[in-house]
Amino acid sequence: YGNFIDDLRVYVRGGTGGMGYPRLGGEGGRGGDVWFVARERLTLKGIKEKYPNKRFVAGTGANSSVIALKGKKGKDCEVHVPPGISLVLDDGKQIGELNAAGERFLAARGGLGGSLATNFLPCKGQKRIIHLDLKLIADVGLVGFPNAGKSSLLSKISHAKPEIASYAFTTIQPELGKVIYADHKQISVADLPGLIEGAHVNRGMGHKFLKHVERTKQLLLVVDISGFQLSLKTQFRTAFETILLLTKELELYKEELVTKPALLAINKMDLPCAKDNLNELMSQLQNPQDFLHLLEEEMVPANTLEFKEVIPISTYTGEGIEELKTCIRKSIDEEAERENEEYHRKKLLLLQTSQ
Repeated sequence: YGNFIDDLRVYVRGGTGGMGYPRLGGEGGRGGDVWFVARERLTLKGIKEKYPNKRFVAGTGANSSVIALKGKKGKDCEVHVPPGISLVLDDGKQIGELNAAGERFLAARGGLGGSLATNFLPCKGQKRIIHLDLKLIADVGLVGFPNAGKSSLLSKISHAKPEIASYAFTTIQPELGKVIYADHKQISVADLPGLIEGAHVNRGMGHKFLKHVERTKQLLLVVDISGFQLSLKTQFRTAFETILLLTKELELYKEELVTKPALLAINKMDLPCAKDNLNELMSQLQNPQDFLHLLEEEMVPANTLEFKEVIPISTYTGEGIEELKTCIRKSIDEEAERENEEYHRKKLLLLQTSQ
C-alpha cells in the first residue's frame, strides 16, 4: 500500500474526575470526554505524523474546594479525522462511523467526580483502543484485474495523475480523481488497488481493496478485451470469464456489492481482433447462462452483474472516453433522482400515517 494509510490504531482515554470535598459535601468535576470529529482535507497519514504516539487523553476534572464546591468539568479532547471512517474495536466490533464533515462520535467518556455516592473519590475515565478504519467515499469505483487500464482511464477522464506501467502492474494505493463536466458538475472516481483471483480470502490486496468498494455509489468494471493472465503460472481468462470472476470476488466479500448500479468499460479496443472479440463478448453477455460452463463451478457467481451500459473504449486512442463520461453522468443523475423520489415517497407516507 506504500505510503497510503487506511487503518490507524489509537488509544483514547476519558479524563479522571476531580476529588470531592467530604467536609462540605462538595462534588469534584467530571473528567473530559474524547470526541472524534470528521473534517475535510485530512488523512490518517497526517494524524499519524502529527500524533506519533497515537494517544488521546482528555483533561482531569477540577477538585471540589471551599471556593467552588462543584468542580469544573475537565477539558474535552477533540480528534479530527477524515470522513469515511468506521470506528472498530480490537475484537472487530464496529461502534460507530463518521461519513460527513461535522459528524461527531463520543469515543471515551470522562469519569465522574468524587461525591457522596463515591465516598468523595473520583472515578477514572473510560479507556479504549480503537481502529480508525478508512473506506474511501466516491461516486464511482473502478473495478478490474491488474493491467486492465484503470489507472490510464482515470488519468483520461479526470485530473488525477496515477502511476501507470506497461506490465501486469497493480495499483498499490487508491487514487481519487474528479471528473468535471461543462456545467461544473463534479463526480469523484476512485481507482482502487487491482483485484486478483482469491481477493475475498485476502490474497493480493484482498480486503484492503474490497473494503473501499463498499462506500462507492456505483461500480465501473474495466476489462481488457483481449483477456487477462497475471503470470505464466496462472490460467488465461477471456474478457467474459474476467467479468464473472470479478463478480464472484465482489459477491464472496459482500453480497450487497453485486446489487450496486454498474457500468462496463471494455478497454484496449485499439488492439488487433478487438472487434471480433467484442462481438463474441456481447453475445455472451446477452445470454450469460449459456456460457457459465466455461468456468469451474466454484468460480461461477450466484448472480451475474446487470450492466446499465456497456461502452467499448481505448485509453490509448481516446475512443469512447467522452461517451463513457456521459454514461457515468447519466447513471449518477438517474440514481440521485431515484433516491430523491424514494425520500419524498417515504416522507409522504410518514405524513399520511401521522394524520
